[in-house]
Amino acid sequence: MIECSKIEKSYIVGGSQMPVLHGITFTVQTGEFLAIMGPSGSGKSTLMNIVGCLDSPSSGTYLLDHQDVSQLSDDELAEIRNRKIGFVFQSFNLLKRASVLRNVGLPLIYAGIDKDEREARAVESLRMASFPEEFWGHLPNQLSGGMMQRVAIARSLVNNPLLILADEPTGNLDTKTGEVVLDTFQRLNMKEGRTIILITHELYVAEHAQRIIHIRDGAIIEDKPVEHRRMANGNHYESK
Repeated sequence: MIECSKIEKSYIVGGSQMPVLHGITFTVQTGEFLAIMGPSGSGKSTLMNIVGCLDSPSSGTYLLDHQDVSQLSDDELAEIRNRKIGFVFQSFNLLKRASVLRNVGLPLIYAGIDKDEREARAVESLRMASFPEEFWGHLPNQLSGGMMQRVAIARSLVNNPLLILADEPTGNLDTKTGEVVLDTFQRLNMKEGRTIILITHELYVAEHAQRIIHIRDGAIIEDKPVEHRRMANGNHYESK
């Protein structure tokens, strides 16, 4: 599904080029659950922005679903984001005055989907995210942090994207609540076959994935499978 080849990224700071990514090369298969892990300043957020079509590389190629998106215009990247990528952010990014159901259906408004279909697809996504029906009419401030993140996960599913990209999705949650969110991702991957890329700086979070890419100083220093995948129920699953 994803092929990144020799991705470089630099920014102009004070009239000088500041390199951030150095020759990043990796692939992601359909149905894979990948964690990209690194400390602050490692370049993982820049890489996430490129993978999520929020930014373009300075050089190199990025193929998403066999399409070269490396050199697309801003409008073309926006179209890719809307059709092919579901985002889950650390800060949830929910509309405070909109119900759970309306928050989940929001991306469909931008896609021009009529109200009845928006609601039907939002309901389907909430069920996929195992979000309790009795809370569908609640506002975000009436929910716990873990429940808000599960709303965000449901919203990421509503367009039936090829890829779910989760940026530090447990960063604002306590460990127990974070495990519930990670269990949701694992279930979507293992039972629904969803392709997921998880960005994190914590090893115990990354170990819920099937494979971990470690990035440091803008370069991949390790790319290997998780031999005994950490499960949210406390058990371990041996990755094949």
